[in-house]
Amino acid sequence: MADDFSLLLASSVHDMKNSLGMLLTSLDELTADIGDLSESQRRQFAILQGEASRIRNDLIYLLGLYRVQTNDLSLNVDEVFVDDFIDQQVAQNALLLDMRNIRLELQCKKGLSGFFDEELIAGVLSNVVVNAARYTCSKIEIRAYKEDGWLCIDVIDDGGGFPEDMIEQSNDVARTLDFKSGSTSLGLHFASRIAAMHVANDGRKGSIEISNKSKNGHGCFRLRLP
Repeated sequence: MADDFSLLLASSVHDMKNSLGMLLTSLDELTADIGDLSESQRRQFAILQGEASRIRNDLIYLLGLYRVQTNDLSLNVDEVFVDDFIDQQVAQNALLLDMRNIRLELQCKKGLSGFFDEELIAGVLSNVVVNAARYTCSKIEIRAYKEDGWLCIDVIDDGGGFPEDMIEQSNDVARTLDFKSGSTSLGLHFASRIAAMHVANDGRKGSIEISNKSKNGHGCFRLRLP
């Protein structure tokens, strides 16, 4: 019975994810047809697009975690050109950034490449960008670079930064689950699991890190892949 329920739940989540995908596509087309929008309309469309994207990403995470638990999630690692990869994720969230008047700055050397599962890491990066758009003031920076044999991708906002208790507990998934406050940190949990699945021949595992980059905040999410 439990297995049947889990399968039914996974199937339902998959259908909801696809429906939200169609909703987001229709929203993009609608805003393109409307043309000039008032500030109030832009704000409402930004809320709709942002919340729909966030829910869809959470559903993707739920499916991913289900597949991890059932040992049905395997990596499809291949060489990926990072600048093109990031451009694709930014394009998917272009409406959200535009509606919120958020400027995006990308720092990535042309031709930089890494070996990872493009689909899974795309889900991680897209979710980070959507969350950063909720809390930033006017700008999001994405920096991709190689450091000590690691591929690093940083997403930095200019908002108030991460709460200190979240940073302190970020390595302890069980402690970050807070259903009373509504902050389940599902995105961080999934990102951490996906990163750790990327293992180099020398045993190094991928990881994530959250931190604040200045006295004023400027939260930074860092993904490190071997």
